[in-house]
Amino acid sequence: MTIDQKAAQKLACQAHEVGWVSGRERWREMLQSVSSGRFGRRRGWVSEPELDTPWQDTVSGERHGWRQRAANLDGEFAFSVDYQVCSHCQLGWVEQPYTLPEYQRCGLASAGLAALRIEHPGFSWHTLGGHLRSSEGFWAVIGADVPGGYQQRALCPHITAW
Repeated sequence: MTIDQKAAQKLACQAHEVGWVSGRERWREMLQSVSSGRFGRRRGWVSEPELDTPWQDTVSGERHGWRQRAANLDGEFAFSVDYQVCSHCQLGWVEQPYTLPEYQRCGLASAGLAALRIEHPGFSWHTLGGHLRSSEGFWAVIGADVPGGYQQRALCPHITAW
């Protein structure tokens, strides 16, 4: 095991140390609501302030209305996953968990997803799309004993997908 992999394992143990940036812009939300999503959408990558925590929760740069949970090792990205939750239905979705190849099998994905489940107790967890054949083993292991098992499920009606 390399020094970097040991550092990644230590980072996985810190998944509860999360810095959070809301990313909410009330004027943009109002404009989107009034225009049924036609106006007020962000263009390009969302720039967030840098946080001094090993794990960060910010606005997703790819999915409107979603959040991103990410782990950083020595100031560099190591793992991320986009997620969305509905408190009304007690449902959660995760999409595109990704760990840099040199940090795979160090527990970052397991720790990041477990932290989300702890923060949202009683929720059932799903994904939107089908799983790639190459990732079926990952999902089988990570979804064992998880309500919903990260199986495919459409968004509930309480979540607006603009």
